[in-house]
Amino acid sequence: ALYLRHTPELFRKVRDAIGFGPHLLHDAHHRLTPIEAARLGKALEPFSLFWLEDATPAESQDAFRLIRQHTTTPLAVGEVFNSIWDCKDLIGNQLIDFIRTTIVHAGGITHVRRIADFAAMHQVRTGFHGATDLSPVCMAAAVNFGLWAPNFGIQELMPHNALTDEVFPHNYRFADGHLVMDEVPGLGVDIDEALAARYPYERAYLPVARLRDGAMWNW
Repeated sequence: ALYLRHTPELFRKVRDAIGFGPHLLHDAHHRLTPIEAARLGKALEPFSLFWLEDATPAESQDAFRLIRQHTTTPLAVGEVFNSIWDCKDLIGNQLIDFIRTTIVHAGGITHVRRIADFAAMHQVRTGFHGATDLSPVCMAAAVNFGLWAPNFGIQELMPHNALTDEVFPHNYRFADGHLVMDEVPGLGVDIDEALAARYPYERAYLPVARLRDGAMWNW
């Protein structure tokens, strides 16, 4: 497939341009079959990725065993998981390297702590989902959790727009490559209810994804 040929070449050119200092991560967005993911992971090994994310649909647990047999590229998955049972086998069998559950989706801080503790027993680190579909409240919780987690790996951050930051004033901030937070009450985030009332909910949609032949495809 064109994707499987293009992606390794992309990372080769990036490494040629910036060297091996910066970490590089790649999200396959659940779109590959297990053998395609295995092939991609193997092809990407020379470029030392920090992780290959969501290489194949996360619900297919056994697929990660096949991928693991063919590549040493670190694997990350879990943003669609809702409990420790969703990732029990992946972690227990060390089929992944990073667990990407989110606090708001996976039972709150109490339950996610169970996942992190279990992951620590199997040398699996955290790498929580942090896209803008999660509010600054969730991000503040994730930052606090990451400051505690002994097996913290990395925290994904997609900055919210300025208006969202105004509605949810928060203490966490990105500085010198790190998410930092002062010693503040609670999670270090608040909500400006008066400002929020000026912006009622508006339904939004992801762009339509299409294959090269024009056929619609899922995200």
